Amino acid sequence: MKSEKLIELYHTMVRIRMVEERIAAEYQYDEIKTPIHLSIGQEAIAAGVCIHLEKSDYLFGTHRSHAQYLAKGGDLKKMIAELYLRKTGCSHGRGGSMHLAAPEVGIFGSSAIVGGDIPLGTGTALASKLKKDGRVTAVFFGDGAVDEGTFHESLEFAALKNLPVLYVCENNHYAINSPESKRHRNLNIAQWVEGYAVPSYRINGNDVLEVSEYAREAIDDCRKGNGPVFLECDTYRWKGHIGTVDDVGNGYRPKEEYDYWLSKCPIQWYRQYLESIGLWDDAKEKAQREKIAAEIQEAFEFAQKSPKPSPEDLMDCVYSS
Repeated sequence: MKSEKLIELYHTMVRIRMVEERIAAEYQYDEIKTPIHLSIGQEAIAAGVCIHLEKSDYLFGTHRSHAQYLAKGGDLKKMIAELYLRKTGCSHGRGGSMHLAAPEVGIFGSSAIVGGDIPLGTGTALASKLKKDGRVTAVFFGDGAVDEGTFHESLEFAALKNLPVLYVCENNHYAINSPESKRHRNLNIAQWVEGYAVPSYRINGNDVLEVSEYAREAIDDCRKGNGPVFLECDTYRWKGHIGTVDDVGNGYRPKEEYDYWLSKCPIQWYRQYLESIGLWDDAKEKAQREKIAAEIQEAFEFAQKSPKPSPEDLMDCVYSS
């Protein structure tokens, strides 16, 4: 991979982390009314996959999709405005954090229903095959979604029709507060998917280079007509299922487990890698973070100054036959 792409991966991860850290900091003031689901600790997956997607390719996310929205090219100002439920938001203040949309970059929407985005992405992949438009669909979901019937039905259908869709399972080992070990006897989800005759890989979701390499090959295969492909990305979210707390020490997550995964920070590891090959240093880090911080500040000011929907807007986007 070229040097500029290696640096782009790092920029994307740091930007996602800084945006979500600012969201967490602002949430305490209770001006952000929508529930939030943070993906701090999982940034390598969105960055590694989306760097290989074209603007016209489709992406579907879940209730936890800030990272995918930003990595695919969604407008930061519109995303923050959506968190504040303002008219200038990416869903016009009607969706909040769990329903982000940016059709201009191929994001038709995220779904708060667990597993709800999987058949939607399978549908756009079917449309792409029928239209022969060369587009690939990437569908992101967590390990909790694989317990849903829509997951298995979609995999079976996509395999049968040979659809250009990349299924990305962000396995952070918890469905809300239920550990994977309490839900699955076989902890290798990729192994399940092999039963549908779909190429399936279990990879280190905290290693952005590994994610990027597998995603590149998978997306190329899909574009050539050799899809679908399934990636199980082993990772961990630093925050709880919802909100800004970490849920450690309350009978939810063991501190030893939590500390282990913090030591596997995808951003820290990748920065050290870039420094080791001479592409990064403290001066570049400082300049990048200052630039991102200014962009984030501008986005929050834009959102906070934007108008709220009015009662007259209630019937907009409501249709009848």
